Amino acid sequence: MSRYRISHRTAYSYGAPVIQSNHLLHLSPRVVDNQRIVSHTLDIEPALASRRDRTDFFGNPTTLISLEREHTELSVQSSSEIDVTDVAPPAFEATTPWQGFPSGRQALPAEIIQFTCPSRYASASALLYEFARPSFPVGMPMLEGTRQLMQRIFEEFQFDNTTTDVSTPVEQVLQQRSGVCQDFAHLQIAALRSMGLPARYVSGYILTHPPEGEVKLEGSDASHAWLSVWAPETGWVDFDPTNNLVNSPEHITIAYGRDFGDVSPISGVLLGGGKHTVSVAVDVRPSD
Repeated sequence: MSRYRISHRTAYSYGAPVIQSNHLLHLSPRVVDNQRIVSHTLDIEPALASRRDRTDFFGNPTTLISLEREHTELSVQSSSEIDVTDVAPPAFEATTPWQGFPSGRQALPAEIIQFTCPSRYASASALLYEFARPSFPVGMPMLEGTRQLMQRIFEEFQFDNTTTDVSTPVEQVLQQRSGVCQDFAHLQIAALRSMGLPARYVSGYILTHPPEGEVKLEGSDASHAWLSVWAPETGWVDFDPTNNLVNSPEHITIAYGRDFGDVSPISGVLLGGGKHTVSVAVDVRPSD
């Protein structure tokens, strides 16, 4: 078991006063099978008019906040301490062949079948089916095919944070062969859904390691994204195409949904503000 301390600070600076704003936060870690929440706090400035903690449709803890005083800055600081237990890799070859995977409303429960359906950022298509197909020859066990598809994305795509944004379609990511973790997760999810397989988007953090001989800089980490795939023999299994990892003990889960749109760390609406800038500082460290 590993214990991690996570600090995630988001700061907004507005060019004009914000008269009122309302935000939905996905910053509180959720309980999953291999994860225990030791502590978690949210510190928000300026003072809130109201705060409501609730659970969303997917079981993620969320926080709804409202600010009714005029302000030009907003700071949201999430601090967590979390225990993560190692999970053994699945028996990839022992899972159901992808062509024999049950389909249809009668074959799977709704909480599984919903992750085979199109979503805003991860919709199935013929192009994505053709991209995934080489990893899924006839008779290929579904999780072994998923592992091979993950490895192809890791090897064939370049990590580049200048070529995409949240609105970039997965078909464009496929064409240009570059993007960030969010793009690679959406790409693999959409490709798997094109094969009729259930895949969900996972947001969270990953422990990063500085180059040998260098010191890790405070706040130099970032939010991370990967995916989970469901097989009848294993339940949900995590795959990280950005790093070519399966069920990594250095991943910390915050939330999951159909795609990024379901689990954006901070979203909302505001009155006023004009142009604004956003700075994000994330720090993930093993606990002493």
